[in-house]
Amino acid sequence: MKKFILYGLMLMLLFSVSGCGYNQMQANEEAVKAAWGDVEAAYQRRNDLIPNLVEVVKGYAKHEKETLTAVTEARAKVGSIQMSKDMINDPKALSQFQQAQGGLSSALSRLMVVVEKYPDLKANQNFQDLQHQLEGTENRINVARTRFNKTVETFNVSIRTFPNSMTNSLLLHLKLKEPFKAEAGSEKAPKVDFTK
Repeated sequence: MKKFILYGLMLMLLFSVSGCGYNQMQANEEAVKAAWGDVEAAYQRRNDLIPNLVEVVKGYAKHEKETLTAVTEARAKVGSIQMSKDMINDPKALSQFQQAQGGLSSALSRLMVVVEKYPDLKANQNFQDLQHQLEGTENRINVARTRFNKTVETFNVSIRTFPNSMTNSLLLHLKLKEPFKAEAGSEKAPKVDFTK
C-alpha cells in the first residue's frame, strides 16, 4: 500500500513539475539570446559597411572632413563597446550600447545630407550600391530590434505569470530583460535643411 501512495505522489509531482513552466522559461531565455545575436549581426553588418561608404564619399567630398570625421569617430565609439550576450542582462551596458549606436545613426544622417550637395557622388554607381546596402542594413537593424523586443516581452511574461513566477522565484531566479527603447527626442520628426 505504501508503494502505491509513493508512486501516486511521484506521479503527482511529475505532473506538477511539467506544468510549472521550467522548460518554457529556459527556452524563452534562449530565444532572447538568439534574438540578441541577430541584433548584433545587423549592427556588425552596418559597422563593416561604413568604412566603404566613407571612402567613397571621401573621394568626392574632400573638404567635408568634419562630417566624415564624425562618422569615423562614431564608428570607433561603437567598436569600442564589446557586444556580448551578457549585455542583455545589464541595463547600463545596454543603454551605453544604444547611445553609441544612436550617435552612429546621427552621424550617418549628417553624411547623407552632405551627399545631397554632390550630384556627381549621388550619380556614382558604387555610392548608390553602398547606399542601398546601408539602407537595407538599417532596415535589418530595425527588424532585429523589433524581434528582440518581442522575444523579451515573451520571456518577461513567462517569468511573471503564475505558476511560472513561483518556479522562477524558487528555482531559476531569472531577471527581467530590458527591451530596446527609443532615444530621447526621437518622437520628434528630424528637421531636414538643405540650405547650409
